[in-house]
Amino acid sequence: MARLSLLSRSIEGQVALITGAASGMGRATAHLFSDEGARVAVVDRESESISRVVDEIRNAGGEAQGFEADVGNAEAIKGLIRDVTQHYGGLDILINNAGISRPVRIDAEDYEASWSETLDVNLTAHIRLLRESLPFLEQKGRGRVVNIASTEGVGAQPNVSAYTASKHGVVGLTRAMAVELGQRGVTFNCVCPGPIETGMTALIPDKSKEKFARRRVPLGRYGDPEEVAHATLSLVLPAASYINGAVLMCDGGLSIQNS
Repeated sequence: MARLSLLSRSIEGQVALITGAASGMGRATAHLFSDEGARVAVVDRESESISRVVDEIRNAGGEAQGFEADVGNAEAIKGLIRDVTQHYGGLDILINNAGISRPVRIDAEDYEASWSETLDVNLTAHIRLLRESLPFLEQKGRGRVVNIASTEGVGAQPNVSAYTASKHGVVGLTRAMAVELGQRGVTFNCVCPGPIETGMTALIPDKSKEKFARRRVPLGRYGDPEEVAHATLSLVLPAASYINGAVLMCDGGLSIQNS
């Protein structure tokens, strides 16, 4: 039977660069994009973890290459984009997923160091990666950028002000770039995960997680990294060509619950 729709939901053959791809949501996104036929650049800071994810993808029949880089370092980003584009011959999708959280009180002695590190990785890296990637993303007039923010990008908790400020910045940056660069054929969107079962939340006792989820999340549970990966995938599809500047909550309803 002939299809009636015109727009594709396939990313087969496209080159996708995913930062923070060695664990958690980044790993899940790398797996999913590979399952959907993308050629995946697995980017992270630890070579052993990168190799493990690359092997997982290749063993499942996918195409992946690992790239070790600290996205908090400007020179490392320049080298990363050069290496990825030389290896794959271009770049179609950029997923800014890498992030850190350094809980610290505002009056702590090491606050400014924590602030600088957090902003470098969680926000400044995004714009540096974009600036280096843009010539490749706009070549075919269909580039996709998805920034992974957080529900902290629309709310706040105590003792993580640097993280919260950085994620608010990611939301603002997404909107600004969507307006500035939309006419160049590159869409910019953002996913805001809520409480997700990742390495960042692994140290929280299970009972505390269950209590929090029952009290704050309408679905009553923490999310799975793959659920965030699917939200991310939905924004990079060729068929998502008219979605630009969106902030997609993936939080089980946490951000809309008032009680």
